[in-house]
Amino acid sequence: MNDPALAHDGLLRHDNAVLPFTVESLDVRGRVVRLGSTLDSILHRHAYPDAVARLIGEALALTALLGSSLKVSGSFQLQARTDGIVSLLVVDYDLPDRLRAYARFDETLLAAHPKATSAELLGHGHLGLTIDQGPHTSRYQGLVALSGQGLEEAAHQYFKQSEQIPTRVRLAFGHLVNPQQDSDSWRAGGMIVQFLPASTDRLRQADLPPGDAPQGVDIIDHPEDEHWVEALALTETIEDHELLDPDLSSEDLLFRLFHERDPRVFEAEKLIDRCRCSTERILGMIEQFSESDRRAMVADDGTITVTCEFCSTHYHIDPESIGLA
Repeated sequence: MNDPALAHDGLLRHDNAVLPFTVESLDVRGRVVRLGSTLDSILHRHAYPDAVARLIGEALALTALLGSSLKVSGSFQLQARTDGIVSLLVVDYDLPDRLRAYARFDETLLAAHPKATSAELLGHGHLGLTIDQGPHTSRYQGLVALSGQGLEEAAHQYFKQSEQIPTRVRLAFGHLVNPQQDSDSWRAGGMIVQFLPASTDRLRQADLPPGDAPQGVDIIDHPEDEHWVEALALTETIEDHELLDPDLSSEDLLFRLFHERDPRVFEAEKLIDRCRCSTERILGMIEQFSESDRRAMVADDGTITVTCEFCSTHYHIDPESIGLA
């Protein structure tokens, strides 16, 4: 474990970054994410209401935790489509370090429920987790039904159903006020811990009670591995402020949790706010429309204006560039 005395450089080294770690004595590995200015710039660009900002912050932290585990080129996307106040939530993670996010919500419904939780904002629908490694590979997508749960629980369902890896996810979001500089900012943090023993027999998780089993049927109980029980218990002690505190480095947080188990950290992976939109992409999108539709896009000033939903950048396209004389 690195020297805990390095904790106070956490703001520089571990803000807007994912820190991978392992606890070999517990057969556990995981990652810690801290988002500061990267998150703040994404949220302030759209002036999202507090409740929606919280959901996006949690989604960005979760996407960073999941996407950073991929040691491939390409992208990872988290997308939720629901019947809730937030009908669409999209977070893109273009490896190795680019994040962007967008949410569509009903302002009238939100005004009636301004303090709605993330679970209440999502309501019912589905959460999709997509891995895209490029045009020459097949995309992989995992789906989780949303039925009133938040992103933490949805992530747990995904790992239990799709990956079958014992996993605990913690997400936190908060507002940091700096009275000395008369400023405030959003912060998000998260942690994922996974149990990955050498023996697959130790991966068995306790089943839910089967109810009234037929007479003569033996019910096999698979108690959870003691190492995973210990790792889970330690992870549950994390408080939100520990994941958000800019003066507490990710290394120090891990030292607090696992100091008796000799945790090991790896190089932190930086995260930036960067959209993938460009003039070339916009032109490619417009060219997919019919000529009549493209002509209908031309405004009174003789140009086509397109605004990126993610970064709010305005693109002014000359009709001649898309074949309109």
